[in-house]
Amino acid sequence: MVSAAMPLQTVRWHVFPDDASLLANALARVLGAARAAVARHGAFDVVLAGGNTPRKLYRALRRADADWNAWHVWYGDERCAPPDDPERNSRMARDEWLDHVPIPAANVHAIPAELGAREAAALYARGLRTADTFDLVLLGLGEDGHTASLFPGHDWGRHADSPDVLAVFKAPKPPPERVSLSAQRLSNARAVLFLVEGAGKRDAVAAWKRGDAIPAASITPEAGVDVLLDEAASGAARSV
Repeated sequence: MVSAAMPLQTVRWHVFPDDASLLANALARVLGAARAAVARHGAFDVVLAGGNTPRKLYRALRRADADWNAWHVWYGDERCAPPDDPERNSRMARDEWLDHVPIPAANVHAIPAELGAREAAALYARGLRTADTFDLVLLGLGEDGHTASLFPGHDWGRHADSPDVLAVFKAPKPPPERVSLSAQRLSNARAVLFLVEGAGKRDAVAAWKRGDAIPAASITPEAGVDVLLDEAASGAARSV
């Protein structure tokens, strides 16, 4: 029996003239999503991304006025490395943001990738049972079109019966062993926000706009996705 694929993706493109205006918009969107989620159901489940643009966003969140007790932090992917390795997404988020605000430690759900991809994926999938639909998923875009640790030529987990968490081996970027939420689990979200900066992303953005089958296009929440780009990445004039 062939399992059903996820639906087609709806994309809203937002081009900004510089990283400052992109960051300001991203920050407003995150805090707005948090306020709406807390008002709706008393909590805010957010999925974090790695990368330089999210790093700047996390640093800005240090100074935000938010109901931190209501925030629940998850991760879209992680590298299989020790918890304090500087290449870990969870380490970066702690250094830039989480260690500077009063989010309860129990509300921060790091992927235990130091245990190896298979065991970590199984444990994280078990933990995700406490989270229903994510309120907000933050994602980036690689030069090859990857997002989270969903790479071209690998299983993206985009079918309805795909597991929530994937063990990733032989990734084209080091380290080769990783853990990633699947496309179908990342798509189970009220809002998905991609943050994309730099001329190096221009070819991937063009492929995405052409409708090429890249991993980023496999994220298909019902509400669609919003992509925040700077002009260097978009290859076009500002369109916000």
